[in-house]
Amino acid sequence: MVRAIKWVDEVIEGAPYITTIETLDKYNCDFCVHGDDITLDASGQDTYRYVKEAKRYKECSRTAGVSTTDLVGRMLLLTKQHHSCGEREYEIDKEQSGSISKDSSTHSPWTGISQFLPTTHKIIQFAEGKEPKPGDKIIYVAGAFDLFHVGHLNFLEKARAEGDYLIVGLHTDPVVNRYKGCNYPIMNLHERVLSVLSCKYVNEVVIGAPYSVTADLMDHFRIGLVCHGNTPIMPDVDGSDPYSEPKRRRIFKSLLSGSDLTTQKVVERIINHRSRCHLFVYVMTFRFPCKTLLTCGTYQL
Repeated sequence: MVRAIKWVDEVIEGAPYITTIETLDKYNCDFCVHGDDITLDASGQDTYRYVKEAKRYKECSRTAGVSTTDLVGRMLLLTKQHHSCGEREYEIDKEQSGSISKDSSTHSPWTGISQFLPTTHKIIQFAEGKEPKPGDKIIYVAGAFDLFHVGHLNFLEKARAEGDYLIVGLHTDPVVNRYKGCNYPIMNLHERVLSVLSCKYVNEVVIGAPYSVTADLMDHFRIGLVCHGNTPIMPDVDGSDPYSEPKRRRIFKSLLSGSDLTTQKVVERIINHRSRCHLFVYVMTFRFPCKTLLTCGTYQL
């Protein structure tokens, strides 16, 4: 997953938890970067103290409003408060099929649905901003891409290999909820946009793409091939096949991602870990005083 992020050049596996000058030199790194939250080792000391002392440390802010804790809460609480619905559904982009890297109408909606507030500047930071070249074969895929995982990644890599330029259509929260049910999507439309844009195989995203791949959409973006994974396809609200038009044009192709990981399986992992954590805290109650219990509980989570 990290290797597929468009800003990553190289990944070092099994890196030491405490970053030292020797580690930077070993991999020819000029400096180390971390977010604006402190990270401590087992003794309570800053894990970046050595590179800070050597003036080879830089800090950057994390994306505000995006939290693993919040996402886990959405999985467990089964609420839909994080969805963007009604008038808020398209507030990130008034022109549903506009180019998000160039659309000046993109703005920050103060919806109250999520603390994460997308802005034109934030989207431009993530967007590639390059248009397809004349003669490029343009590939189109669409879906929820919720809790972006390796299954999505493998599918997008295979789709990108089918042509020269990959456009991903992201369905709105109400549309995803219609065919996924429960409290899906776990991540709302705004959050899913940036997740998909971070992938190096993706060139452009259509925000709030129509569920059915229409002739207008394919003509507008000059789509040469429409791909879909091996997940079930629910009919549109009128009972029609959402891929009937690309199939009629003979430009539809099913792709196997090669991974059996799904968003549902990711959620199940979280729920299973939560159950084991509760058992852990219950057992520890009889062995440690409260102060130690809180510390162990935090590390276990």
